[in-house]
Amino acid sequence: MDKATTTPRWFSNLCLFTVGLAFVVIVLGAYTRLTDAGLGCPDWPGCYGSMIVPQSIASDNVYADIPLEPAKAWAEMVHRYVAGTLGLFILALAIFTYIPKLRVTQYRGLTSGLTLLVIFQALLGMWTVTLLLHPTIVMAHLLGGMTIISLLWLLFLRSRNIFLSMQKRCCLSLLLGIALVLVVLQIALGGWVSANYAAMACTDFPTCREVWWPQLHWKEAFGLLPPLDQNYEGGFLAHPARVTIHFLHRVGALIVLLYIGLLSVYLMLKLPAMRAAAAVTLILLVVQVLLGISNIVMALPLSVATAHNGVAALLLLSIVSLNFLYFRGHATYE
Repeated sequence: MDKATTTPRWFSNLCLFTVGLAFVVIVLGAYTRLTDAGLGCPDWPGCYGSMIVPQSIASDNVYADIPLEPAKAWAEMVHRYVAGTLGLFILALAIFTYIPKLRVTQYRGLTSGLTLLVIFQALLGMWTVTLLLHPTIVMAHLLGGMTIISLLWLLFLRSRNIFLSMQKRCCLSLLLGIALVLVVLQIALGGWVSANYAAMACTDFPTCREVWWPQLHWKEAFGLLPPLDQNYEGGFLAHPARVTIHFLHRVGALIVLLYIGLLSVYLMLKLPAMRAAAAVTLILLVVQVLLGISNIVMALPLSVATAHNGVAALLLLSIVSLNFLYFRGHATYE
């Protein structure tokens, strides 16, 4: 490859480091939600009016009537610190693409879009606090984080100048695109489960409330515009609506398992150039399903629930990789 079109290794390494930092932010965000620390600090971006967690709250503090829980406050602030650091790294990547002599100007559009997305993600983080864990905002915040890490991973893959030689198959590009859509929808549904505290709405497995198909309450479960003037910590939906959300997440998991599982096996058998990537996807898929089941039968242990969020991000990146590798492959159609 011509040297002029080759991405400098330092830029690729910086992209990979930023992906890792984004993954840490996602895991910390999951930990914050799962420990009910989303309102550990009642204000934003500080905490009780300070940029660090105070040891005590003065009587004249505007938030003096809100009890300070140091563990939850620190969980929230650490998440903000790391997220802020991630934003600075993404800004740095964008700035580098505007310096011609660094030879990375071809990524200017992607890094600029990432910078704008980070700004919007910060606003979602603020609204998560100021709107008292509004479920739609919480879910959007989760999806924003997943979008950021996916675009960073795409930036890294592009910077590596990967071009595989393979024989293209009919409709496979469509099948890979559907796989990406299914994973994104399942992550969104998982975010809705978390935002509405529906993870333990069904405590038995494989049945739900001791039946195979519980009564579903669609309208109550998926109202995306609940009132803005109430505190949603602990959830606000009635139990039947939470059962509906939980059960549909299970159905989605089954669909994703079958579809992506079969697609991964097909890729391993028919496209040797993509065998390793498909195998990683299959392993992550199985691990994710087992973590989901463990969350139910073990009553949502913190470590397992946090890992479930982290592996969801890794599974998404693996699907992004499959799409990238296939579309960038040098090939002739059958």
